[in-house]
Amino acid sequence: MIECRYQYLTITALACCISLPALAQDTDLAKQLSNPVSSLISVPFQVNYDRGYGPEDGHRTTLNIQPVIPFSLNEDWTLVSRTIVPVIWQSDIAGKSGSQFGLGDTVQSFFFSPKKPGPGGLIWGMGPVFLLPTGTHELLGSEKWGAGPTAVALKQEGSWTVGALANHIWSFAGDRDRSDISSSMFQPFVSYTTDDAWTFALNTESTYDWNSDQWSVPINFSVSKVVKFGTQPVSFQAGARYWAASPDNGPEGWGYRANITFLFPK
Repeated sequence: MIECRYQYLTITALACCISLPALAQDTDLAKQLSNPVSSLISVPFQVNYDRGYGPEDGHRTTLNIQPVIPFSLNEDWTLVSRTIVPVIWQSDIAGKSGSQFGLGDTVQSFFFSPKKPGPGGLIWGMGPVFLLPTGTHELLGSEKWGAGPTAVALKQEGSWTVGALANHIWSFAGDRDRSDISSSMFQPFVSYTTDDAWTFALNTESTYDWNSDQWSVPINFSVSKVVKFGTQPVSFQAGARYWAASPDNGPEGWGYRANITFLFPK
């Protein structure tokens, strides 16, 4: 009986020792996900639903495919590629405009980031951002080429991540009959990651249209969890957002977000 109890305790202790590193690794992956310029390869599939467009209370569902791929340049610097390819389903977003399905415009960002944090633990990156007119319908894209600067700065201390990402895009080519683009995006964010790889995040993906003098301010709250299917780590996220401000005929009220992210740690 004593030997059986000893074997049980030994097996239990070994199981705990084995599970602790896996849990710590999951928590580390969750923290890396909160850092836009981490060395983690990730492929998020993010679904957003918004409503209240125009006089017909139109609605839009957007699947953002957002691969993030870091490239090591040398011992000191990393180049992080962040791509957003939207696949859009929408109905009556411009009055009785019917339904459209297809690609929206692609946003491609590149961040040059030091591999080691700076003074005070500051993590940062900066580089160019490009707008590619990949929209497959006139109501899905701008039909304009655009470019501008982008930058991110953040600090991670303990379970907390606090920072901001920003960019500005000017159009420089495209359909002359379409409106020019001069748009700033500002995304402050804060998140808290628990020891068991849950992350609670709050941000606002605010944009300001300098041509129409209008703000878009969605306030997003989300909860995510890193889990593993075999050896493949995956993050699941769900959340809601409220449109504190939006342009004329833009979305109103509450929207929803769900996300699945495949992680490929080095």
